[in-house]
Amino acid sequence: MRAIEHLEHTVSWARAHERHLSAISLAGGFAFDSYAFGRIDRPMTQAVFIIYLIVAGVAIAVLHALESRPDNEMPSDRTRAILVFVAQFALGCLLSGFCVFYIRSAAIGASWPFLLCMAGIFIGNEYLRRYHARLVFSALLFFFSLYSYAILLVPVVIARIGTVPFLISGAIAVLVFFFYLQSLAVLGHDRYRTARMQIAAGMIGITALVNAFYFVKILPPLPLVLSDAGVYHAIDRAGRDYQVSAENEPPRWRALFGTFPVEHIQVNDKLYLYSAIFAPYRLATNIVHQWEWRDPRNGSWVPQQTVRFTIRGGREDGYRAYSSKSAPRPGQWRVNIATADGRAIGRVRFSVETQAVPPAVSVRTLK
Repeated sequence: MRAIEHLEHTVSWARAHERHLSAISLAGGFAFDSYAFGRIDRPMTQAVFIIYLIVAGVAIAVLHALESRPDNEMPSDRTRAILVFVAQFALGCLLSGFCVFYIRSAAIGASWPFLLCMAGIFIGNEYLRRYHARLVFSALLFFFSLYSYAILLVPVVIARIGTVPFLISGAIAVLVFFFYLQSLAVLGHDRYRTARMQIAAGMIGITALVNAFYFVKILPPLPLVLSDAGVYHAIDRAGRDYQVSAENEPPRWRALFGTFPVEHIQVNDKLYLYSAIFAPYRLATNIVHQWEWRDPRNGSWVPQQTVRFTIRGGREDGYRAYSSKSAPRPGQWRVNIATADGRAIGRVRFSVETQAVPPAVSVRTLK
């Protein structure tokens, strides 16, 4: 008896502090996913995403079928709450996983509008629980999750990135969702009919928005991930590793406040930009290093050179490559690491100063 009373007290406390617990679980769940999710091309990762999609789709469909019954056969509040929780939990896990992979692939300066949009949907899923009982809300959230997963999956399966794989992703998401809507119509025709126009409008809106993000080059270049990047004074191959000569750099967090490393060079010295980019197994694509110098007269970034090369996927720590710039002029520099069609993967910023003596450097080994 006391155990039941204790359980009821715990439930009451949880309901009273639901918002705080949701915020904690939101942060904790995202941190766990960031740690737990490995490579996107691993079968286990794909299996987890597919299971969550199936669980979310089934929970939404079952709730819709029960809500379509006559008034005297409506589900109990407890049954409704359980199904809403299951759908919300599965969709939350999906969105959290998507955020992990999209953020890994994104250059924040270029992709922040899409990342902000995805984060808003992720947080909204946690706090708008009562809306999950509404067919339009839950169906559109499921479609967005389906679309986001297709964008991740197709490049891994066909080992290609670009416009064609992206359009294939959209076509698959729309086709699968169309058949899913047909099943909802069978399970509860009248309730579905009252919501179908809103669902169709929302589906068109989501598709248009995702395509707009892609074609204005805001959508991250999935599934590529910048594993490592840096600017060095010398770089040599040492067996399977690289040995580089580097000046002391400020801590990474200081770059958030505009403090970037200063590279001291002598006249006619070279600087090297090293990058390691992860790509799934079998995927090969073209990458560019775009060297740009900031004109102090007007603050504009002036292209200096573009180096193109091909990367091949499969290596755990990313495909390694480097480019060099001879006699870089003093001032602020940045090197954009991007796909051949200009989608930002990452960026390295630094300043150059000339001096009469060689700079003090240390040798590092890059695995």
